[in-house]
Amino acid sequence: MISLLNGTVRSISPDKAIVEVGGVGLSLSITQKTSAQLNLGVSAQFFTTLIVREDALTLYGFLEDGDRALFELVQTVSGIGPKVALSIVSALSPSQLAVAVAQEDITAIEKVPGIGRKGAQRLILELKGKLTDFGTTSKISHHQPAWREQLTSALVSLGFSSRDSDHAISQVVSQLSEDGVDAKDLELSDLLKRALSQGGR
Repeated sequence: MISLLNGTVRSISPDKAIVEVGGVGLSLSITQKTSAQLNLGVSAQFFTTLIVREDALTLYGFLEDGDRALFELVQTVSGIGPKVALSIVSALSPSQLAVAVAQEDITAIEKVPGIGRKGAQRLILELKGKLTDFGTTSKISHHQPAWREQLTSALVSLGFSSRDSDHAISQVVSQLSEDGVDAKDLELSDLLKRALSQGGR
C-alpha cells in the first residue's frame, strides 16, 4: 500500500495530478480543492490511498491526512465507492461532515454530487457510531486552527450540547495554558479525554 509520497508536480488538471517521484511520474486522482493548491514544478507531499480493481490501480492523493482518512471512512458506507467518496471530500471537510452526521443534517449531505436523499440518510445511519473513532484517530496538522471545531464536533456527536462542549473546551484550554501547553500541539484524542473529564464533573 502506498500511503505517502513526496515529489515534484509535473501536470495539474481539476481531477488529476502527475507527480514525479524518483524519476517516475505517478498519476494521482485529486479533488478540485487540492488541484487549486498545487503549483507546477513545485515539490508537494501527498497522503495517498491505493484502490485496486480488476481492471485498474488508482492512486488517490490528498494534501491533508484528515481528508485521506475521511475518504477511506465514507467508503465503509454501503453503496459509496471511490468516485462518490472523492466528491464528499471535495464538498465537505471532516469537521463539516461530523457536524452534519451528528445533527442528522440530510440537506447538507445531499448537496454532494452523486448522493441523493436516500444516500445521505444511509451515510448518517452508518457513520453515526464511527464518527468518534474517526475523530480520535485522525491527527491534527499543527498549522490547522480547526482543532477546536473538530473537538466540538466530536463532543456534540457524543451527546454534548454546543454550549456544554464550548465550556468544557474552554476549561481544557485554560488548564493547558496554565501548564504552558498549547492545545493545538496535542492530539484530538487527548483533548477529547480532557474535555470529557471536564463535562463529567
